[in-house]
Amino acid sequence: MLQPPHSSLQVAAVPAQRASARDRDQDAPWHTEAVCRRDEAGLFFAPSKEPTAARLSREEAAKRVCARCPVMVECREHALLQPEPYGVWGGLTAAERRVVLARRRRRDLELKNAARATGRIAAAG
Repeated sequence: MLQPPHSSLQVAAVPAQRASARDRDQDAPWHTEAVCRRDEAGLFFAPSKEPTAARLSREEAAKRVCARCPVMVECREHALLQPEPYGVWGGLTAAERRVVLARRRRRDLELKNAARATGRIAAAG
């Protein structure tokens, strides 16, 4: 099995021990329910010098796995907060996660500027 180039959390490489949501410990980490635990890590992480067509095909296959995962949102948020620089996490590639993070930063800046403007108007009023 291919090893991911960076992995602070090797979800895909851990053997599956699936328990139903009501049976599992409420303190268990989200990744214990991850569907990718049953798949090969190579599906989620690119081998070196992977051709573009092969990469796109592999990423689409990984996203299909993510689409049926009950913890996709938790996985995506983990990858955005970490931030995970490689692989498909929560249905997003590294490039897609960079776009999401840039949009979040832009939105946060706009909200901060709007709050400042509102504060100035209230102080002047």
